[in-house]
Amino acid sequence: MAQSNIKVAVQKFGNFLSSMVMPNIGAFIAWGLITALFIPTGFFPNESLTKLVDPMVKYLLPLLIGYTGGKLVHDQRGGVVGAIATMGVIVGSDIPMFLGAMIMGPLGGYIIKKFDQFIEGKVKTGFEMLINNFSAGILGGILAILAFLGVSPAVDGFTGALVVGVDWMVAHGLLPLTSILIEPAKILFLNNAINHGILSPIGAEQIRTNGQSILLLLETNPGPGLGILLAYCFFGKGTAKQSAPGAAIIHFIGGIHEIYFPYVLMRPLLIIAAILGGMSGVFTFVLLGGGLQAVASPGSILAILAATPGNAGSYVANISGVLVAAVVSFIVGSLILKTGKQTEDLDEAARKMQEMKGKKSSVAGSFTKQQGEVPASVQKIVFACDAGMGSSAMGASLLRKKVKQADLNISVTNTAISNIPSDAQIVITQEELTPRAQNKVPDAYHISVDNFLSSPEYDKLIDQLKNDHTTSKAEEEKRVSAENNTDSNDGLLKEENVFLNQHFSSKEEAIRFAGSVLVKGGYVEENYVEAMIERDNMTSTYMGNDVAIPHGTEEAKKNVLRSGFTVIQVPEGVDFDGEKVRLIFGIAGKDGTHLEILSGIAITCSDMDNIEKMVHAKSAKELMAIIQSN
Repeated sequence: MAQSNIKVAVQKFGNFLSSMVMPNIGAFIAWGLITALFIPTGFFPNESLTKLVDPMVKYLLPLLIGYTGGKLVHDQRGGVVGAIATMGVIVGSDIPMFLGAMIMGPLGGYIIKKFDQFIEGKVKTGFEMLINNFSAGILGGILAILAFLGVSPAVDGFTGALVVGVDWMVAHGLLPLTSILIEPAKILFLNNAINHGILSPIGAEQIRTNGQSILLLLETNPGPGLGILLAYCFFGKGTAKQSAPGAAIIHFIGGIHEIYFPYVLMRPLLIIAAILGGMSGVFTFVLLGGGLQAVASPGSILAILAATPGNAGSYVANISGVLVAAVVSFIVGSLILKTGKQTEDLDEAARKMQEMKGKKSSVAGSFTKQQGEVPASVQKIVFACDAGMGSSAMGASLLRKKVKQADLNISVTNTAISNIPSDAQIVITQEELTPRAQNKVPDAYHISVDNFLSSPEYDKLIDQLKNDHTTSKAEEEKRVSAENNTDSNDGLLKEENVFLNQHFSSKEEAIRFAGSVLVKGGYVEENYVEAMIERDNMTSTYMGNDVAIPHGTEEAKKNVLRSGFTVIQVPEGVDFDGEKVRLIFGIAGKDGTHLEILSGIAITCSDMDNIEKMVHAKSAKELMAIIQSN
């Protein structure tokens, strides 16, 4: 258990560091292009335009990182204070302070967040703006001074030690050994923190003095990943072999390294191929004098070529390093794939990768099995989730409304994945659950969504269904009758179960709070709370539009005594796997008696205007009225 907690903490830390850098990649690219084009050794040397290089790397990039780090912690105010605090480390040093920005940005956001929590409800009307502005200015100024006097020298010393260490490794031919750390760090999503927090600042300083830096090639080299994907192209099996060519293109040309992570997770020994490939590539860079004159981000071969100094020797060195890394990782990867039993489940590996990342992956959809056209004469659409209690019911309610508005006579129901009927023609699930649904009803047409409240897939499906739909009159009458016979549930949403202005440090704390309300209200047994935690760990209960609906697993239905709801308002939001949640609907459903009110909640929450009204509601009655008015 302790080892698992450490692993989760490392993954979350890596994800947080990456989240500070990734939104600002465009700025890194802009700086890289200007550097590559206009410095004295660039493609088009220009004495005037090269003046942009130093201010961008010294001020713009660290300030953007500091602002983003503060904003992640405490929205706009956190971003402003984080940027002010970051200015202290920038001015206190002569080197680019990316690492200092990663420290001071989140710290500034955290300090102002705690201050706002401390004074909440204590500021008299009319003084809010005065307090807000002066508190941000005073605290930001204090942090900037502390950063200038203390943090900046400390980071300077740390960076200096790293520079000495790097120089020593280069002098003794040990730089290739960095791949032993860098390649596994990619799988833990610490690569952006290593690249932009450590390698980029040192590399930027080397560029200012030497015109190029080999350090900027250590993490960005696409060779190791390319070799692994090519090995799957020749020696993989099933879906892994079929998808590997497309993944190789995305990785090598697009520079999205995380697309090869699931292939490594399927066969963990392949990390050896990545390490040996990385080491071989670095050795080649050192041997031939490779290096970049700007940060290459993302790690695409195109970005590397664009940041390569404009001389033939540099191009030969950099291209050779990439190719050698690819060849070595291909050979080692092929040996690993050819030996031993292959039990490859790419969808499961992609799911594990997203768990490690701590949020949705932009490339996870690339591994989903491809399907043909939407079936003709659709009569039955089924929304499915693990328990069939919450997310699927909300999604079904929204699509049912759209089906009715389009005047289509099609049955839209929801159920647990284990109970999907064999005659379901279209099955809609969250992305993480689609593989399970495909195994249950392989002949159905499957649609994956990542936002049950406002997915564009709904309207796309409706447009497709308008062209061809027939539903038997008997089935439609049965569906309408079932909906009309649902008991009135106005009493399920009670004022005492609505909680305003709540604060939570984690999603688990928020889910446990919701569960405790259901227990105290006599809706569920105590062990249902643990089932709520388990359900969210299996697949996030984030629904989109700043809404989460924590509920129990399918097995926990036996612990539900009667249907009930709790509504929790979290104005500042709480993190649900990288998504900000401001409204939490804790659910306990028994015998479908909760579906009517859940349908109303779904329709209400599909409109962001309603979300804002509920988030800013001043009383439980006001919040309930917004739900009941829809």
